[in-house]
Amino acid sequence: MFKKILVALDNSAHRQEVFQKALDLAAATGADLMLVHVLSAYEEGSPGIPIRSYQAYYPVLEDSTWRLYQKRWEEFEAQGIAQLRQELDRAKAVGVSAEFTQATGEPAATICHVAGSWGADLIMVGSHGRKGLSELLLGSVSNYVMHHADCSVLVVHHNKGTLTAPVETAVAGTTA
Repeated sequence: MFKKILVALDNSAHRQEVFQKALDLAAATGADLMLVHVLSAYEEGSPGIPIRSYQAYYPVLEDSTWRLYQKRWEEFEAQGIAQLRQELDRAKAVGVSAEFTQATGEPAATICHVAGSWGADLIMVGSHGRKGLSELLLGSVSNYVMHHADCSVLVVHHNKGTLTAPVETAVAGTTA
């Protein structure tokens, strides 16, 4: 059974549902949890990408704009850490051994890297259900993780207020 479960958490509305599924599984199996949040300029609540000045010949950030962006990014980082600490406390309150990390970068590749470094034997990741153009433009973190992770992957889907994990897409690496 699974002993080390990495749960990838973002700032979506489904974060707590994904966390609760991971917590329930870890409690049932006696597994350790690694809570991972990857800071990205494209994530909900992010300050985004800094605005560049068009007055300069070479595009450089104006000093005041850069300071404002740095302040917003630091607040974004602090909010992420605070949320991870709350989830860590919830895990420990039910007797689940847990730790967390927050990194900056491309979410899918970072999740796979952290999972490999930590020795995870399962990654749990939520799905936003993107299709078509939005998936093409924004990508699919869960799809990337399923195809690049060195361990099993459980994709937690959100469907009309309830979470399900369809067998045919939920666990990668454990079926033929």
